Amino acid sequence: MTGLVIKTIKFASKKDLIRLYTQAGWWDTSYDKDPEFLNHIVEDSAVFIGAFLGKKIIGMGRALSDLASDAYIQDVAVLKEYRGKGIGRQIIQALISKLKENGVDWIGLVAQPGTSYFYEKLGFEVLKDHVPLKYKG
Repeated sequence: MTGLVIKTIKFASKKDLIRLYTQAGWWDTSYDKDPEFLNHIVEDSAVFIGAFLGKKIIGMGRALSDLASDAYIQDVAVLKEYRGKGIGRQIIQALISKLKENGVDWIGLVAQPGTSYFYEKLGFEVLKDHVPLKYKG
């Protein structure tokens, strides 16, 4: 895609993040409170990648990590009108590259149902006999 720039960032506006999260289906648009966590989500991620056309952020992905051994990729999202153009793939590849530069040798993620084929094409494999768990407290 002409003009596409994939880069590490340390800031994104709440408006841009909410648009990406909403289009990914992870944000309730009726939520009217100021989401404080969005003030820190970019700068406090080990690696946060933005995909830009000009100054417009059209995709993102982040990694949570100690930047020593393990990392988890999360929140990979691309605006609907730009999907299917390889942007998500480039975001994942940029995250992996930055993590490896820091010596991270175990990179995982939890794929949404029906999306594991996308990640398998990028070198991920299903962890047999492992089940992701979420604290419900």
